[in-house]
Amino acid sequence: MSDQEKQSQPDNAQPESKSVHDDDFVEETRMLSMGEDEIEEETVEEGRKVRRKGIYLLPNLFTTGALFSGFYAVVSAMNGVFDNAAIAIFVSMILDGLDGRVARMTNTQSEFGAEYDSLADMVSFGVAPALVSFSWMLGDIGKIGWFAAFIYVAGAALRLARFNTQIGSVDKRWFIGLPSPAAAAIIAGIVWTFSDLNLIDTSYKYALAFIVAAVGVLMVSNVRYSSFKEIDLKGRVPFLTMFVIALAFVVIAYDPATVLLVAFLGYGCSGPLRAMLKSKKKA
Repeated sequence: MSDQEKQSQPDNAQPESKSVHDDDFVEETRMLSMGEDEIEEETVEEGRKVRRKGIYLLPNLFTTGALFSGFYAVVSAMNGVFDNAAIAIFVSMILDGLDGRVARMTNTQSEFGAEYDSLADMVSFGVAPALVSFSWMLGDIGKIGWFAAFIYVAGAALRLARFNTQIGSVDKRWFIGLPSPAAAAIIAGIVWTFSDLNLIDTSYKYALAFIVAAVGVLMVSNVRYSSFKEIDLKGRVPFLTMFVIALAFVVIAYDPATVLLVAFLGYGCSGPLRAMLKSKKKA
């Protein structure tokens, strides 16, 4: 190697090494300044990209409440208080419906919030209904009981994963597969309605196993369900509409367990019935 090459080699290598170390130093300084456990997201505000640190409090409070209710449902079922467990799942549904709407109303949507909401949904509408039904009756029929519960859990997980990947690519008027909150409401409605009855006959337990497994399959099916997103909540409605809504609240208050079960069971059956009618028209 010539003297010229020896002299040129360190000069060429030094800037590259310095650049790498400088980049590492800048990254470490940035992480220390914001905290290693801090979250930083890129958002679009007024047409330009802005990086924001931290998370939004308000919508994530509702998501945390939904997660807590789902966990409480599991604990209540383990203690044998099945009506409270079922009610907790319905409370999770209400809070889950509010977090997204609050985020849109206050313009506090974020990727963190979407991921957190999906994980909370898995607990509240996937794991909780399966464990509540298993603790109630499915555990008495052995392997068939936990097979049915696992089919439900797997269906909920796959349903949520598919929903997250289809956002923005499907018709907003329809859900592909039974939505996990509606599926959880069917299971919770059954438990809430019949938990006070002494259903010791094995046939009831096998019937529950079939329903739980069928609901799990509906979640991963290609059956379309109405999303009701075409309803304009901000628009004007006829005066009698409010009277009908008031009557609906009265009916629900009279026997909430039965009314909610019938309503969500009807919604669960609406998808397959619509598909059957559509296939008959084509034939």
